[in-house]
Amino acid sequence: MKLWYETPYTKQAQQLSERLAERGVQIDLQCTDKINAKFLRLHPELALIVDGAGVSLTAQGMKMQPDWKAETGRLKRASLKSEMLARACQANDSPTLIDATAGLGHDTLLMAKFGAKITLVERHPILYTLLESAYQQAQQDTFLANVVQNITLVFADSAEYLQQASAVDVVYLDPMFPQREKTAQVKKQMQLLHMLLPEDGEMDLGDQLLEHAKKVAQRVIVKRPRYAVFLNDEPPQHQWLGDACRFDGYFQ
Repeated sequence: MKLWYETPYTKQAQQLSERLAERGVQIDLQCTDKINAKFLRLHPELALIVDGAGVSLTAQGMKMQPDWKAETGRLKRASLKSEMLARACQANDSPTLIDATAGLGHDTLLMAKFGAKITLVERHPILYTLLESAYQQAQQDTFLANVVQNITLVFADSAEYLQQASAVDVVYLDPMFPQREKTAQVKKQMQLLHMLLPEDGEMDLGDQLLEHAKKVAQRVIVKRPRYAVFLNDEPPQHQWLGDACRFDGYFQ
């Protein structure tokens, strides 16, 4: 995969290339004077970027990163009354929690804000590296630093990690692609994730993860679209219902 970088960020790009090589990704470093909208349009292939904003993923003129700072407003407004996820995971009781389907880490941030002690597991080397960059940036933010101290990043396959994990209070699952129908254009971030991650089922291990999760957690919470089928065809013992999504609860 190509990694474009502006000249002032040569050292950061080289360090990132080395970390990705350790994670099995070979990087083709490409220096350029300026990375802007025109540059992105002229280079539509899937690639990484290092510039003043940090590490980003780009393709087809789009650019994205797990922007944890953009979640600050939501985190400051969040309450148990307004956030079903926090209630479902009992995040205010400071549970030990494994988020086995990291995504962009936004749900993890929310649960960590309420006090949950979270292990965030991601197996895709590029997505993990993007999360790592967001985590490091958040550590430099006055508000977010207190939130992310409750988060530990782990580069691992979630299924293997759960099989070896010690008992925890909660496992949270939000499978990346719970529905295959292309009913509407997804947001830019999800478009790029769909390009990065295969949709043939290889990355969507929700059914398998549910069985592993139930063996290590007192409570398993699964996020689903409102009318999606149950994970692994298993009816939950309780549901929290929203307009667009729901949270299914499985308890030991």
